[in-house]
Amino acid sequence: MEEKEEFQMGIPNGVGEAMLAHTIEKFDVKLEHSEFGPVLIGSYEELEKAKQFLAEAIAERLKELEG
Repeated sequence: MEEKEEFQMGIPNGVGEAMLAHTIEKFDVKLEHSEFGPVLIGSYEELEKAKQFLAEAIAERLKELEG
């Protein structure tokens, strides 16, 4: 089995626990804690999908709050 290269992505402000848990379930990423705070770990492609998902979820939440 070929080992895939893993990357780190910092978690942006505004991401709640439920949103983060849903992201981890939906995409092939894992949560780890670094000296700079929590990060998602995974392949570049999966992190890009997770990033897009989080951006859309944050935008939707802001839209709800403007209501």
